[in-house]
Amino acid sequence: MERAIFAGGCFWCMIQPFDELEGVHSIFSGYTAGHTENPTYEEVKSHQTGHTEAVEIIFDPEKISYEDLLTIYWQQTDPTDAFGQFEDRGDNYRPAIFYLNEEQRQKAEASKEALQASGRFTDPIVTTIEPAQPFYLAEEEHQEYYKKNPENFARNHARRAAFLENHWEQEHA
Repeated sequence: MERAIFAGGCFWCMIQPFDELEGVHSIFSGYTAGHTENPTYEEVKSHQTGHTEAVEIIFDPEKISYEDLLTIYWQQTDPTDAFGQFEDRGDNYRPAIFYLNEEQRQKAEASKEALQASGRFTDPIVTTIEPAQPFYLAEEEHQEYYKKNPENFARNHARRAAFLENHWEQEHA
């Protein structure tokens, strides 16, 4: 098994796209890249910890590749918005790919360059690619949130869903 860590705004919205993929063993909501140990949701939301909401994906590279996960990742975010994602604003919602080794870094950089070169977005791709730091699990109520609170999830996900449909229409058809 291998790990991938992605940030793309609210972690509630980042779980579902990866959750039921063949080869994904598990996926967790959490916090990373900050300066405090074991932060809470309220602390991260206060913008005082430096942490970013992210997801940690445990996957079998024999069944799904890191490149496939990157492709799915890009299709869940607005990679041109460095100051949050959709309804969620602030540094704790910034888009980022956290690599765990040099191979992941190279693949992430190549995928970012390919997306920029594709012309799909006219603005620059600003998603950062950074070395992974400790990943702290979010509280239980944030795990699989979209399953536990479907109405609230749908409401929070509406603007994201419209953006994704507009920019990735053929991939979602």
